[in-house]
Amino acid sequence: MNESSEERMEVHIFTRQCKVIGHLSIYPGVRLTDYMNESKAFVSVTDATVYGINEEYRFAAGFLNLRRDEIEIIVPVDQIKA
Repeated sequence: MNESSEERMEVHIFTRQCKVIGHLSIYPGVRLTDYMNESKAFVSVTDATVYGINEEYRFAAGFLNLRRDEIEIIVPVDQIKA
């Protein structure tokens, strides 16, 4: 995959155990729904920060794999309304 042909989408991901804020590498024009439907067992998240259920900071990582079946909610940051 050519790095220059991808764009980074910042997302908030919620599971039963945690909240992850990080970036997904997605081809331009690809919808997040399509990306998730095409994903294998794990979703790669870069520049990730992980918080517990009560918003307590857990850790940060340059890269992590998140099990797709554990994801309950995923939303692009630019779609979050205050």
